[in-house]
Amino acid sequence: MAKDTTIGIIGLGMIGDSMSVLTSGHGFKTVCVVRRPEMIPEYKATYSAYFKQMIDKGLMPANQAEICERYVSYTTDYNDLAECGIVFECVTENLELKHSIYAQLEEKCPKLQAIASVSSSFVPEVLAAKAAKYKDRIVVAHPFNPAHMVPYFELCGSETDDRSAALEFTRDVLTRLSRKPVILKKSAPGFIGNRLQFALWREALNLVESGICDPRDVDTCLEYSFCPRYTSIGIFEHFDNGGLKLNITTCETVFPTLSNAPDAPSVRAKIESGDTGARADSKTGFYDWNGVDMDAYRERVSAPYWDFVKSWDLPTA
Repeated sequence: MAKDTTIGIIGLGMIGDSMSVLTSGHGFKTVCVVRRPEMIPEYKATYSAYFKQMIDKGLMPANQAEICERYVSYTTDYNDLAECGIVFECVTENLELKHSIYAQLEEKCPKLQAIASVSSSFVPEVLAAKAAKYKDRIVVAHPFNPAHMVPYFELCGSETDDRSAALEFTRDVLTRLSRKPVILKKSAPGFIGNRLQFALWREALNLVESGICDPRDVDTCLEYSFCPRYTSIGIFEHFDNGGLKLNITTCETVFPTLSNAPDAPSVRAKIESGDTGARADSKTGFYDWNGVDMDAYRERVSAPYWDFVKSWDLPTA
């Protein structure tokens, strides 16, 4: 993939804004298609704020935002995507809207090698159901938010062609963007990351619901036991190194006692009582968020990811 490849982004917002920071931050010409032109000043402000965070952390020069802004343009016209080699579709989970976007891309983008949807719920076969010219170029490229800081991407293509040219091209693009993409052999609800995260969440809820411990005890365990280990090695590496004979003994002891609940009653109870989390009117969920320093909290959320920015191939002019 050449550095002169133009990247398109359709749908700014939580993921699209972040993607524009990532692509322009690596010196790729980026064309952002927006549906509401009156929102462009807000999108630009968010873009600048992301760069300010990274500059304030000493991760890039003070003038870096000005340099990178030269690589980004905003438009409402799909004709402006004509030179794009790849488009990241970042609109809401509305299938009809997505299909209409792909039809526009088929008509107006002759150089497209891949259409990468950031969808977390639709499989490629559903996304491409109404496509014609580019049916084999529509893939899922699922990120974790914010996409410019969290390197991991999950790629998924049609089950009939799981190593398609579009998948390989998307992987190459993301690799050039300092991401860590993996290609799934077949699709599954939640892909890899959310399946693992929600398997852990189900057992965390079970521990609390069963009266074994409190939410704070679970979080203390995660912060100060095995979670830090998995920032530098993987779980398969860990158990392989520890020995699978020991592993199977623990599996046989623990697996039968783990939750297989199909629902989350304690979460539903919180919702019914109005305790829906930090953004609720009451600012309560499993925790009481009243009086919490949210800036400090957000800093803790971002802390593990700042180092990944150091690998960016930043443009200098």
